Amino acid sequence: MTPNRMKEKIQRGEPALGASIMFPSPQLVEMLGYAGFDWVLIDCEHGSIGPADVEVMSMAADAAGVTPIGRPRSNATADIQSLMDRGVQGVQIPHVNTADDARRAVAAVKFGPGAGRGLAAGTRPDKWGLGAKMADFTVAANAQSLVCVQIEHQEAVKNIKDILTVEGIDVFFIGPSDLSQSMGFPGNAKAPPVAKAIHETMAAIRAAGKVPGFPATADNVADVVAQGCRYIYTHVPRLIAAGASQFLKPARG
Repeated sequence: MTPNRMKEKIQRGEPALGASIMFPSPQLVEMLGYAGFDWVLIDCEHGSIGPADVEVMSMAADAAGVTPIGRPRSNATADIQSLMDRGVQGVQIPHVNTADDARRAVAAVKFGPGAGRGLAAGTRPDKWGLGAKMADFTVAANAQSLVCVQIEHQEAVKNIKDILTVEGIDVFFIGPSDLSQSMGFPGNAKAPPVAKAIHETMAAIRAAGKVPGFPATADNVADVVAQGCRYIYTHVPRLIAAGASQFLKPARG
């Protein structure tokens, strides 16, 4: 298995900085790797990326030395397993609202007993069946794979202490957009009730000795790091907008 450098970085207490991609583009994955990002989020929940695209984009990530993380269409086991079998090194799982949701998510990523992830010979993570023995592969895959659950609903905030007790989760990511919608303030994460929920949830994650995750922009990424977040990403359109502004503004005044 390719070492999960992004997971190693988080375990050392260092921030891992990523960018999310919503459309098929292995070339963009390469660019982000060469630009210095630690990881890319291949977003199948909100974007137009299909299973074959995930596989090729993961290949590009490996080539460029950047860690591929997938966001499945849903928290269903089949959707999670599909991404893992394409070669991502971890998943950011949406709509995890209870401890049972979290346990099912972990089981969909990790090999082991029970009704979780299926084990198939000849997948890309297993080097198409041409790598190590299957038993050795499963041990390495479990060690290297990263599990991130999204806390993005009022129910999840209410259940955060129970969710934090679930074993096998590396990152607890607070999704401000969906949380704001769930709380009745769509798109306004700064509304006092939403901001309070984010602050309290972040504090609960840190108090439990766990790793919080949060999105960021160039304007607030330093503050997000200072809050203890180690799993941080921005969006490609934001990067383009910032670069475009730097190029166009001096010429146009």
